Amino acid sequence: MRNTLLTLAAICFFAANTHAVDEISFDRNFADSTLRVNYIFSGDATTQEISLSEISLHEMWAGRRHNLDSLPLKGNGRIDVRDHKTGKTIYRHSFSDLFLEWLATDEARDNRRAMEATMLIPYPRATVEINVTLDNSAGQPAASFSHLIDPRDILIRHKEVKSKPQFKYIHKSGSPREKIDVAILAEGYTREEIDSFYVHARRAVESILSHEPFRSLSDRFNFVAVATESEDSGVSIPRLKDWKNTAFSSNFSTFYSDRYLTTSRVHAIHEKLSGIPYEHLIILANTDEYGGGGIYNSYTLTTSRHKNFRPVVTHEFGHSFAGLADEYFYTDDVMTDTYATHSEPWEQNVTTLVDFSSKWADMLPDDSPVPSVSVDTAKVGVYEGAAYSTRGVFRPFDRCRMRDNEYPSFCPVCQRAIRKIIEFYVSDQ
Repeated sequence: MRNTLLTLAAICFFAANTHAVDEISFDRNFADSTLRVNYIFSGDATTQEISLSEISLHEMWAGRRHNLDSLPLKGNGRIDVRDHKTGKTIYRHSFSDLFLEWLATDEARDNRRAMEATMLIPYPRATVEINVTLDNSAGQPAASFSHLIDPRDILIRHKEVKSKPQFKYIHKSGSPREKIDVAILAEGYTREEIDSFYVHARRAVESILSHEPFRSLSDRFNFVAVATESEDSGVSIPRLKDWKNTAFSSNFSTFYSDRYLTTSRVHAIHEKLSGIPYEHLIILANTDEYGGGGIYNSYTLTTSRHKNFRPVVTHEFGHSFAGLADEYFYTDDVMTDTYATHSEPWEQNVTTLVDFSSKWADMLPDDSPVPSVSVDTAKVGVYEGAAYSTRGVFRPFDRCRMRDNEYPSFCPVCQRAIRKIIEFYVSDQ
């Protein structure tokens, strides 16, 4: 018996130390700086291409320093960084992108477009191979691009910050090296309106941190408001022929949807933030027009003067930070082809039942039918109607912050998904 216990102890010790050896060391592979890589995604619904635009070096790395070779979610695209000498993956990151959304539109069947993308990577100590992959709507790789980066390359632009935009921390829990850093940017605020921007930024943070699990894990976050000034007040509303000169050239009517507010000037966003530590982005648009958008690991963009600003900014942050899908649906089935029903979506709060066991099956009450026969407003279930479609896509709860502005909280499934993302970035302190 004693020998058996010793053997088990040895196995446990070996397993624990093997995990420690397998864990990618940040300090061994990376310097405490950021490699910012700008890309151009281009193409149409049939073929897509990825091109390199610019590489630059920035002070400090504000991203995660553990789980470096892992992904919390698959996303619609991924970037893999491999040590060129050994071929070992030393960093991974997943994302979604406005270009990938555009590929699902009617316009993409007849026209080609190019859009900007930016990736932030810890600065490698040795030459690395970077591979960028974009998936189609069924989750299968549709385009990829690989290139080498030598950290000693003299043409990597060194971004010396001579002046930063004015900024204030709205909520600070600790060093950017140890926390999740969210930058809030001003869009359509003139110099004279910056004080109101700070008021709106504070409201955004208060709203997000009033929701679980952000509330109980608020000590994992830093929120910094960055006063990026615009020449004009407000943002562009194409349907009114009202075009503005703003910091990030955002506009409503993205893909001809009046309330979809986005920007394609991604490179400019990151350029404005040089010298400020950040991982995630919230952009506040200075208008009372209703609308917004949230794209996973890209940005949240929403209007700050609308009466529903608080629930909307939280909803959109659910998209951009946690990769949550919309749980609402349209009864006229105007967007039934957005999600391929023959594959399982990567978002954790919707399912097509293709691989439901990977979602919230473990949270269902005993003997619950799948899908649910009828809606129970108090229980987790599998309710048909989600992700814009009335048929073929299912949500976990009757109502949720990801379904409507009036419901006060994220549903239990969304809360668990958010918590997992937070814990992926920042472990227990």
